[in-house]
Amino acid sequence: MKKLDSVNKKKIRNWAIFIVVILVIVGVAYFMAFRPETPGRYDDFAKCLTNNNVTMYGAWWCPHCKDQKELFGKSWQYVNYVECSTPDGNAQLPVCEKAGIEGYPTWELGNGSRIDRVLTLKYLSGLTDCTLP
Repeated sequence: MKKLDSVNKKKIRNWAIFIVVILVIVGVAYFMAFRPETPGRYDDFAKCLTNNNVTMYGAWWCPHCKDQKELFGKSWQYVNYVECSTPDGNAQLPVCEKAGIEGYPTWELGNGSRIDRVLTLKYLSGLTDCTLP
């Protein structure tokens, strides 16, 4: 009888541990999926650039474009961006050919002027009426 009680206690303990682990996993997954999204530091700045017709032309494979995007962090989603590269990276898309884009990244300002290099956010702010936080 003692041996049977010991086996039952082990089974109950193992099931309890299993249930606790499952609850922890479900809880973590729930909070990861439904946690409130915190705004990016430069959200208002990026939205202001877009509202002022500032556009960046770039290519997915371009390391300088990646550097430029990283300066904005999560706020990059609000920047008006035009992808110029074909998926295979071997050609330029017609929209960029027609626009005369020759290098990446190329920033086009609201007045039509262009600058083809990575720009600091402070420099972009100075070119536009958009203020940094």
